[in-house]
Amino acid sequence: MPDAPSLCNHLLIAMPGLTDPNFFHTVTYLCEHDEDGAMGLVINRPLEMRLGDVFAHTQIEPGDPFVADRPVFQGGPVQPERGFVLHQPLGDWQATLRVTDEIGVTASQDILAAMAAGQGPQRALVALGYAGWGPGQLEQEMADNAWLNGPADPRILFDTPVERRWEAAAALLGVDLKLLSNDTGHA
Repeated sequence: MPDAPSLCNHLLIAMPGLTDPNFFHTVTYLCEHDEDGAMGLVINRPLEMRLGDVFAHTQIEPGDPFVADRPVFQGGPVQPERGFVLHQPLGDWQATLRVTDEIGVTASQDILAAMAAGQGPQRALVALGYAGWGPGQLEQEMADNAWLNGPADPRILFDTPVERRWEAAAALLGVDLKLLSNDTGHA
């Protein structure tokens, strides 16, 4: 993939025919994509867990009940016990992957402590687990018509209601998912 463009900071939108239960009707934000593979976070699969549960597990005392009531997302099937915070602005945290000049993914507890104290990033999504692809795997899935992709929009990541993110992400590309065939090469 040396000449292929990176899809970092793009949204992967599951095609209607993608039946893998891990990704059915999902939107995944790609945080990394290079010749070694890709890593992303599913942004539209809330768990039956709240941020307060994560605080309790990490022994962080929440100072704001509103923050403690925020949903936690299933970021993907890989390492579901590992937590990630997708956030804007970037900030200065102990273990942050810089995705853009404004957006980062942090996997250290300092960001959770700041969020519990009401001093975290303005926009944040907490996820357990991530989606991962080996070298060339994502490219093959895209060639197999499993995904649409396009540049990410922070409004989809942080502001759009969860239940509307799949269709809203496709609409950014001018695509109505209800009109797509599940078969490649058919109208």
